[in-house]
Amino acid sequence: MSGASNFVEGVDWVFKLLFGISFFFLLLITATMIYFVVRYNRKRHPKAVQVKDSTALEITWITIPIIIVLFLFYFGYAAFQPMIWVPKNAIQVKVIGRMWQWSFEYPGSKVATELVLPLNNPVKLNLHSEDVIHGFSIPAFRVKEDVVPGKNNYMWFTPQQIGQYEIFCTAYCGVRHSYMGTKVRVVTPREFYTWLKALKVASAEPIGLVILKKNACTSCHSLDGSRLVSVTFKGLYGKTETVTTNGAERKVKVDDEYITSSIYDPDKDVVMGFSKGVMKPYKGIIKDDETKKIIEYLKTLK
Repeated sequence: MSGASNFVEGVDWVFKLLFGISFFFLLLITATMIYFVVRYNRKRHPKAVQVKDSTALEITWITIPIIIVLFLFYFGYAAFQPMIWVPKNAIQVKVIGRMWQWSFEYPGSKVATELVLPLNNPVKLNLHSEDVIHGFSIPAFRVKEDVVPGKNNYMWFTPQQIGQYEIFCTAYCGVRHSYMGTKVRVVTPREFYTWLKALKVASAEPIGLVILKKNACTSCHSLDGSRLVSVTFKGLYGKTETVTTNGAERKVKVDDEYITSSIYDPDKDVVMGFSKGVMKPYKGIIKDDETKKIIEYLKTLK
């Protein structure tokens, strides 16, 4: 029976081979240790005797591990090598990783939050990160690749079984790393193209949100009201916050001036309940016109 993808059989075979060899030597070494403990017990040999070295034995325990390592390397590379060469007829899907969600962009600028793929059709996933290092993994397909900012990476496979499978992030990417999961759904080609036709073209994100994501602001400030490292952006503008300024508590209204000050000098007014020294100053990084775009976007988050 074939696996969920075309790589399952090869990867599993190498794993079983490695496990079998490791288990064999575990038993062999353990049995040898027990034999030596019993055979050369101090009670049987109270007086120590010098044992002469054995060239043949040394050659044996060097040669055998080398042969085993080369043996495993050959079969490991044989299973890995097909993962590099992408078929020309593979469907291209852009995978975007950001804290803390995956999105999938199909041809025609159509974006989905779950990966839907046609059965028995090669698929190439072009992996991109908008903030930090992520790890894109589909365990059922036996595939995993790093998603690194500024680096173009990819993976490919052919789905071979209809069903729904888990997608995980395998690189710790922040406080909500464990929430960064979604699904891959394998359907018939007819269902896939019907779904793709109905999928809406992604609307452009507000420029303020783009700037926030570009500077990894959403890794500490949520957009949905949930508590992260710092205050949520939802409903923030116009709100009255209690802050600590030079060791003294005071109340401030979140307006243009306060937001600008918080971006350029974040430790000046620290909201009660949150820590000082977590956010770096963005003076010289986020320009004045970009700050205005951020403020305009925050006004929309009611």
